[in-house]
Amino acid sequence: MAAAEDTTQVYHERQRLQYCLLHALNNLFQEKDIFTRAKLNAIAEKLSLDDQNKETWTPLSVLFKPHHNMITGNYDINVLIAALEGKGKSVIWHDRRNGASSIDLDGAEDTLMGIMLNISVRRFGGIWNGRHWFTLRKMGGVWYNLDSDLKSPQSFKDVEEVKKFLDCIIDGGGEIFLVMNCKE
Repeated sequence: MAAAEDTTQVYHERQRLQYCLLHALNNLFQEKDIFTRAKLNAIAEKLSLDDQNKETWTPLSVLFKPHHNMITGNYDINVLIAALEGKGKSVIWHDRRNGASSIDLDGAEDTLMGIMLNISVRRFGGIWNGRHWFTLRKMGGVWYNLDSDLKSPQSFKDVEEVKKFLDCIIDGGGEIFLVMNCKE
């Protein structure tokens, strides 16, 4: 994978706190503030209010809500799906047993908008373990890794390199979610 030669046209947000889902969504849509902390918090709050299992909440649920952490962010898959559906997209969980070879990466850009990935991460010398969201997106016929932990977007040389990367994600226990443009 190489750094993108002309990244002026590729929007890329960098990581802050645990707002990787926020950054991944803005990177996916290639637009600053298409999603904000306030918008994602509102989605998470609505999901919490609609939660049928409120009896399992504890006093800590005030800070560590079922769908996000009020202090650091750290949103879950339910927030991702609701946010994308609110923008007319659908999410397909990729069955890891099929490997990356079953994903149509050569298809039209108007069908597969991008790929959201969720991986295990260790930070602070392995003291803290968590999960990290990031995006892959095809733009102008080139696939990019828009991980907010990277200093800049990384372009893939071809589809085979993308598939190898995705297979490594699967082998490492990561999850792959295909973001589809819904047909009207």
